[in-house]
Amino acid sequence: MYRFILSARWIGFAIFVVILAAVCTRLGLWQMHKLEHRLDRNDVITAHFKADPIDLTKALPAGAKVDETSEWTRVRATGTYDVEHEVTVKFTTRDGAPGADVITPLVLDSGDAILINRGWVETENNVTRPDVSEPPSGEVTVEGWLRQNNGAGGDAVKPNGGQVRAVSSEGMADFVPYDLLDGYVNLQEQTPPASDDLAAQPHPELGQGPHFFYALQWWFFALLAVVGYFWFARAEAKERRKPTRIDGFAPAKERSPVS
Repeated sequence: MYRFILSARWIGFAIFVVILAAVCTRLGLWQMHKLEHRLDRNDVITAHFKADPIDLTKALPAGAKVDETSEWTRVRATGTYDVEHEVTVKFTTRDGAPGADVITPLVLDSGDAILINRGWVETENNVTRPDVSEPPSGEVTVEGWLRQNNGAGGDAVKPNGGQVRAVSSEGMADFVPYDLLDGYVNLQEQTPPASDDLAAQPHPELGQGPHFFYALQWWFFALLAVVGYFWFARAEAKERRKPTRIDGFAPAKERSPVS
């Protein structure tokens, strides 16, 4: 009854179903891997936020890189803002509103500097560089979260007209007269306090995200492909056993000659 599945058409169909189910299963496992990575990230962030701020030079010695284990470390640093080399990050949004992040280098006593994301300001929805208030003059002490460089490359991280599209100490390195420490800091508090209306970076989202449900969807598609193969095979076997229509399985009815 099911000998037809050995035909070239059905063998090709079976190969397609196997490949489709395998791909969907692999995509489901990939989503579960992303979920595990997100949960590990959440644990790291939670541990850092429970700890007291530490000196920036201890968290990030000269030449060190900000990685996944050190990102979100609460740090404290003292220095002087270099407003002359300040840039804004265009095309950033908060709750759907257009705006810009303000990035100002903080020159440390060692002569090196760290980029400080002083906060976000709402702007017009265009490419014009916004006017932002200056930070406190003289020596300031800042506290914030250590962040990795944005992975964007090319012109996105290089200042053009005082603006960038992503924050990166590597992209800013050729535009400042001192060495920059890796990464940057999301400012949360500073002494003396700023008089501007920049909005600090909100706390990161620590939820699980959609990965688990995406994994279930991919596995459902894999199951659907396998079940669909057997359903179509059963339907064709049933049609071959009891042909009821002219569809390639049942012979055409002979017509009586017209007298």
